Amino acid sequence: MKTVLFACVHNAGRSQMAAAWFNAMVDPARARAISAGTQPGPGVHPEVLVTMAEAGIDLSTAMPQRLTDELAGQATLLVTMGCGEVCPVVPGLRREDWPLEDPKGKPVERVREIRDEVRARVAELVAREGWAAARAVEGGGG
Repeated sequence: MKTVLFACVHNAGRSQMAAAWFNAMVDPARARAISAGTQPGPGVHPEVLVTMAEAGIDLSTAMPQRLTDELAGQATLLVTMGCGEVCPVVPGLRREDWPLEDPKGKPVERVREIRDEVRARVAELVAREGWAAARAVEGGGG
């Protein structure tokens, strides 16, 4: 089981979107995602809740959490999104940086664009690593 840690500053936007997309796309027996922030906010940004709900992902119960060395130590891969030098460095941990715009306070139209960019990057990561779930039937069924 591989664990990907998506990290940003407030853990209220980009990293929450990335972890949710990741967990929706992967085979749960092969990989999972967690997310955290260097300065976690009180909750997921409202504009992120709206745009992710439009895409069928409910983040209303997601809670930002602090990025700690201990949490990073659980990960196989750390994907940073704007936390820069304050993200922990864990020896032996693979790290990627995705320079994505912070959706906080942006118009919904722009947040949709950020959401779609996050989704595309996550899809590329999942495909590259071979973690994709078997194709699920959209809208339920079997």
